[in-house]
Amino acid sequence: MKIGQQIKFVVVSKQANSLHSLIADRKFRATSLGRNTWKSLVGTQASLKRNCFKKGLNVECSSTSHSKARVGILGNDQNDCGTCNSRIGFGVGGKHNDTHTCGNQARYSADNGDKMMKAMGYILVQ
Repeated sequence: MKIGQQIKFVVVSKQANSLHSLIADRKFRATSLGRNTWKSLVGTQASLKRNCFKKGLNVECSSTSHSKARVGILGNDQNDCGTCNSRIGFGVGGKHNDTHTCGNQARYSADNGDKMMKAMGYILVQ
């Protein structure tokens, strides 16, 4: 992920024939990456809500109009993943601002304040 002139990478390890085969069916697939690892893609400015932390591929909250990501992590202020309003990842979208598809968005008093950070996304597949 590139924000400004800073480029950061993390490794998401999944066995599959292709990335397309992992995301095309829209089925959620969890990853083992932790919250801090996802935040490291953005750097010190990263911000997420303090609950939920649904992370992986095809990540979506119960309310489908709220945050979602093809590859990423979602956060919520409630102790559930119903109406998530923060996200970091690739192929992101959903409520409050659906104008950028990669980066970090957080609203309503996330852990590092409200953010709207667009990024250039790089996904390398081996």
